[in-house]
Amino acid sequence: MFPARLSKYLSKKPLNTIMHISHQRNTHWKTFAPSALPGSETFAAQSSLPKLPVPELSGTLSYLKESLKPIAWNEAEYRAVVSKIDEFGAGIGPELQKRLLKRQAETDHWLERWWDDGAYLGYRESVVVNVSYYYGFDDHPSHLRQTPAARAAALARGAMLFRKKLKQGQITPEGTREGPFCMDTYRWMFDCCRIPGSDGLDWSKSLAVEGDTGDSGHIIVMRRNRIWRIDAAVNGRILSTDELESQIKYIYENTTQSYPGVGILTASNRDVWAKDYAELVTSEHNSDILDTIHSSAFIICLEEGAPSSPEQNSRVLWHGHFSNGQAVGLQNRWVDKPCQFIVYDNMYAGFMGEHSIMDGTPTVRLCDEVLDALASPSFDHGVKLSGQPAILPPTPLDWKISAATAQAIMTANAAALDLINSQVLSYYLTPYGKDEIKKFGVSPDSWAQMIIQLAYRRTIGNENRKGGTYEAATTRKFYKGRTEAIRVVTSESDAWVKSMDNPNASNATRKELFDLATKKHVALAKLCGAGQGIDRHILGLKKLLAESEETPALFSDPVFTRSSYWVLSTSAIFSKHFNAYGWGEVVPDGFGVAYMTGHNDRLQYTITSRKEMPNSKFINEIASAARDLYNLHKTVGTSKSKL
Repeated sequence: MFPARLSKYLSKKPLNTIMHISHQRNTHWKTFAPSALPGSETFAAQSSLPKLPVPELSGTLSYLKESLKPIAWNEAEYRAVVSKIDEFGAGIGPELQKRLLKRQAETDHWLERWWDDGAYLGYRESVVVNVSYYYGFDDHPSHLRQTPAARAAALARGAMLFRKKLKQGQITPEGTREGPFCMDTYRWMFDCCRIPGSDGLDWSKSLAVEGDTGDSGHIIVMRRNRIWRIDAAVNGRILSTDELESQIKYIYENTTQSYPGVGILTASNRDVWAKDYAELVTSEHNSDILDTIHSSAFIICLEEGAPSSPEQNSRVLWHGHFSNGQAVGLQNRWVDKPCQFIVYDNMYAGFMGEHSIMDGTPTVRLCDEVLDALASPSFDHGVKLSGQPAILPPTPLDWKISAATAQAIMTANAAALDLINSQVLSYYLTPYGKDEIKKFGVSPDSWAQMIIQLAYRRTIGNENRKGGTYEAATTRKFYKGRTEAIRVVTSESDAWVKSMDNPNASNATRKELFDLATKKHVALAKLCGAGQGIDRHILGLKKLLAESEETPALFSDPVFTRSSYWVLSTSAIFSKHFNAYGWGEVVPDGFGVAYMTGHNDRLQYTITSRKEMPNSKFINEIASAARDLYNLHKTVGTSKSKL
């Protein structure tokens, strides 16, 4: 869903020069996460989904030329890169295309392993800020008990019931009118964890049990850095909300001091974490704790503090809070888990996701369905059956801390503080939403993207564009499909942006140019969703270049490389329950732009960047661009054709 950080892995040439160093993980690690029981509705369409296609080479090169036109700084640059594209198309390009078609014919998904490792598992910087994402939830339903323990218990019960439905194959497949979406990544939602690899490549370890019906399992609850195990299902039934609340209250009452913040090690550079992980597992006791964490259904982090503004809500979910020289929040998390629910002392709650094995849309659904269910007075909170033995209290899991681990915690804490302090975040809600936008006959997503383009140009002024804009498009209509990059910057969008600040342009002209820009954006989004995008195809061609073959001049061309340097990394999700959502920028001089277009009365933008970037100016320009675009349509009227 969100823009990936392509690691150094992607710059390497043939696949066989990479995989020999991956001796510490099983080559077939992805096969160990079971699907649902036989007869599963959830996975029923998997066998009928088409493979991710390999686009025609001529089409990709044509689209590439078109996409580079607004990226080039001058005509000479553009002519040079077009010449290199033509040289590639007449030279080694067809041979690489032939190899890629062969790979596609011989594999279930020609991109999967390259994307897993190159975009995520080979990325070595901290996943916090750089990769992980977050959602902030609306208030706890007023008809439920208003305590943090009650909120955490309700989330735990709701998530365990969702997990049970998933394991029994009762989660309806997602899709569109065109057909179902791939549900493969749902296998990695529960009972698993990312593992740091000492050879530069991580992997995810699933401890889900084949044939499990979801009536068993444990969760991890963290409070003041102490790890507790709760058996969330006992004797073949999921604990009731009241029983879970009693368990969580016990944790609150019996964690009166802070414990060593081992969790912060997961927020380190991945190679550093791999080294610290190796030290941890020298203790069999610690190794058992790690196994319990890895095999847990999910984690609930009971956090201290009371965030009280949209910006605070976002920041504490994104990277935890800090106090007195301690990255308190990150010490109380395990960021390698795909699903962490976070509950603050003032009952503010949200979610932090590990991105490598699963994009955001499945976890949006998880959170949305849990919050929907809890909002209903008819939610099944469960009851304790009479005659059953008393539920044992939670089990504390306390680490054995060696001198090396103690030092590692101090080092990781300092690195986390530096990372947190390097970042800035801003938040804005427009005074109108999709209802008004649709009256103008415009796609809300295209509208939101054009606001970003106009605001960014006004932010950087007359500077040459340093890179492109990435918008995530899902390719889940294909088997094991994940995402493709919509290249939002087009000649049409640039023409419209320029017209908005051209005093000689009439509103009618601006409106006409806007319509052309949004029409182009919609067309590109459809192409990418159909597996016909540029970036994944080019990646596949690059990966099949043999070590002995000369690197095509195209691959080092400044315009070509600039076009995939994502100074704007953008993506949208939606839940009516989310009041916060975001992730970090993907390049040092760029911005992360998380937005929502699903609300009837507002668009929501969250902008992240490093402190040296003009973040506050950008969010102010977002507000100005949103106002100007609305006023333009109010002045000129609706589009002639609905998008």
